[in-house]
Amino acid sequence: MPVPAENPRLHRHSIRLRLTAHYSLLFSITGLLLLSLTNVLFRQRIGATTVTVVPKSELPSGGVSTLTPGQLAAVAERLRGNAQEQLLLMSLLALAVMLLVSVVLGWWIAGRVLRPLHTITATAQRLSAANLHERISLEGPDDELKDLADTLDALTDRLHAAFEAQRRFVANASHELRTPLAVQRATIQIRLGRAGLDDLPRIQDELLETNRRSERLIEGLLTLAASDRGLDRHEPIDVARVASEAFGQWRPAIKEAGLRAELDLRTMRVSGDPVLLFQLVSNLVQNAVRHNVPGGTLEVATSAEGGLVVRNTGAFVPRHEVQGLLEPFRRLTRTGDGVGLGLSIVHSIVQAHGGTIELDSRPGGGLEARVRLATTGAARPVPM
Repeated sequence: MPVPAENPRLHRHSIRLRLTAHYSLLFSITGLLLLSLTNVLFRQRIGATTVTVVPKSELPSGGVSTLTPGQLAAVAERLRGNAQEQLLLMSLLALAVMLLVSVVLGWWIAGRVLRPLHTITATAQRLSAANLHERISLEGPDDELKDLADTLDALTDRLHAAFEAQRRFVANASHELRTPLAVQRATIQIRLGRAGLDDLPRIQDELLETNRRSERLIEGLLTLAASDRGLDRHEPIDVARVASEAFGQWRPAIKEAGLRAELDLRTMRVSGDPVLLFQLVSNLVQNAVRHNVPGGTLEVATSAEGGLVVRNTGAFVPRHEVQGLLEPFRRLTRTGDGVGLGLSIVHSIVQAHGGTIELDSRPGGGLEARVRLATTGAARPVPM
């Protein structure tokens, strides 16, 4: 016959029980102190009394005149002792009754005080990926329990947003990965089977371009996953030098696009991963080059006070769509060879370094990206 599993809740001490025990213990200690103080004061008071009232039942048949001073003092002492014993007995009885009352009241009060905790626990146990829209929404006074409930609601908000972003990311990644594979399969199955010798070079170029797009997408996803995981290394880094190296990498593309570059690189010392920070600056510069206009401008500036700033001319970006560009696979247009991961990778790297990034559309067209990280050191120009 199987032995039923024991409920672990039966063997644990609840907070309500502990609070009741603490209330009762404190009441017992204070009650005993009050009882002791009362008896001490009563003894002192009754011992200092110079007039003693003796009941007739305590007197001999001969009356008071037959008592000697010693006998009268003995009678008075016996009466004082009896009074003290009666006072102690009645005080202990009253203390026992009040202790019982304090246990009942303590249990009731602890239950009322801890009732919001049961609401918080029940809601937290119900939460899952399917119902993260639920909230505790605790009503009542603005106390520690309401702060706890509001904190958990805020945490649930962040988790809900993270899950929704993850769902969108998986859906978009699946779509983006499926598209080049479908193109390759169609090219191989249909066009390649009907192609002549003159068509093979063109088909080869198309397959290679599709393969490059898939490779860029996979590299972007790996970089995004690495930055989302957090930092594995912390090194003192000058972002100005990183920006100079990243700009040098894209200098041929800048010249080819006919862009006018303006650099103002001043020391910006941070602690972080040099590979990820180089990827951050490189992605911003790459985005500024790709989405610029012929003959436009590109500005890159670093300083301890202003952070890293990258500005570029280009098409007008609606202000309500600017922040959405930080999400994976968000693009204003489908033109170009980008996969929509550049700025989302930047955002993830900034978060991994505990910084912030702000995007803003420029009135004449283009975008301004401002990255702020924890910096140290004075600002001075960096040689190019």
